[in-house]
Amino acid sequence: MANDTITQEPAQTSTTVGNYFVSNYPPYSFWAEERVHEAEDALNRPPRPGTDLGIYLHVPFCRKRCHFCYFRVYTDKKNDEIQSYLDAALTELTLHAKRPAIAGRKADFVYFGGGTPSFLSSEQLVALTDGMKALVSWEGASEVTFECEPGTLTDRKIKTIRDIGVTRLSLGVENFDDHVLESNGRAHQSKQVYRAYDYARQMGFPQVNIDLIAGMMNETEDNWKACVAKTITLAPDSVTIYQMEVPYNTTIYKQMKADGKVTAPVADWQTKRRWVTYAFAELEKAGYTVKSAYTAVKNAANARFVYRDSLWAGADLLGLGVSSFSHINGTHFQNEHDFAPYLARLQAGKLPLHRSYTPNDDERLIREFILQLKLGRIDSAYFTRKFGVDPLVRFKPQLTALVADGHLAIDGTWLTLTRQALLQVDSLLHCFFLPQHANARYA
Repeated sequence: MANDTITQEPAQTSTTVGNYFVSNYPPYSFWAEERVHEAEDALNRPPRPGTDLGIYLHVPFCRKRCHFCYFRVYTDKKNDEIQSYLDAALTELTLHAKRPAIAGRKADFVYFGGGTPSFLSSEQLVALTDGMKALVSWEGASEVTFECEPGTLTDRKIKTIRDIGVTRLSLGVENFDDHVLESNGRAHQSKQVYRAYDYARQMGFPQVNIDLIAGMMNETEDNWKACVAKTITLAPDSVTIYQMEVPYNTTIYKQMKADGKVTAPVADWQTKRRWVTYAFAELEKAGYTVKSAYTAVKNAANARFVYRDSLWAGADLLGLGVSSFSHINGTHFQNEHDFAPYLARLQAGKLPLHRSYTPNDDERLIREFILQLKLGRIDSAYFTRKFGVDPLVRFKPQLTALVADGHLAIDGTWLTLTRQALLQVDSLLHCFFLPQHANARYA
């Protein structure tokens, strides 16, 4: 039985340390080193019929570490270390490509994340992607996404990114104010955003996405409204808006700990939700459609985010690189989470597997249900067909509570979150967690 208590941010709404964002289930803290054999077993089985395959490559290099960043990134690696890492990633893909779960398959979607993929040189990008394509083809892939830090982009590099087959360019803008960017540890300035965006448009990327963060340090009401207006003027194909969090191991957290503070120096939850509400409303006035808790798209008929939608529907994902996460044949696993052990394992000819977890059928149902609920509107019949379990029955106490609280409407098999619920959906999802997972940390 899942926990049917509706969890929300604290009543005082202040932002405290922790990661509220739900990206998987069960939480990562339940993945274990002693279960790595489950990953090996999954890789040694043929793929499940009809399952799409995605490839994710983590490029962990950055010019600076943002004060709010909790990802595995490095700002001190020299050229030879970077090349060793890229060689190791290709070795990793070579090893995977021989396993029954991957051999002979084409990638339906590809994602270059970070860190900063655009930190790499044009020459490195061409050599890397040529090597990857020779091992697992992505010819005809539905989507190839590439994350960029605007300050790392030159005209030549943007052309290279387009030439290697990227179809969705995601610019980590976060804010248009140089003071806000600098005080939060971002490496770029606003003028670099405009230059990169203009040339990306000239290069004809099918989709250009802009990331914004609501509630960064030193953000103001007027500046946030200006950021939204500038975004609308640029008219990107999609806009992704995150609400500022302060996870453990960030620079902000470390400073808070040193100062003995509990409340983070960022906007409170009520303010962040209000700012995202404003942004979505302005985007809708400009013809955008809100497609999830975080995204608005300009052309709802054509705009897709295949990486997200495929993962949330149970696709296979092969994660390459340090600390990367994979999902193959129903089993989750993560790579070695630091640079030296990752390289050492691959230089020894071994996969860099660190921890793993194979969810049972009920956990798989919960995972897909809560992740897809972040889209704001889902058809429960999909889950009944796929899992043989009716979510309206399985989650009746939780759904009843959400309806009673004004967060959810149920019409036949369709479930629709209110806009206000959508903006705090990550905290609401905890009510669907099994008791043993309810209070877990996610890292």
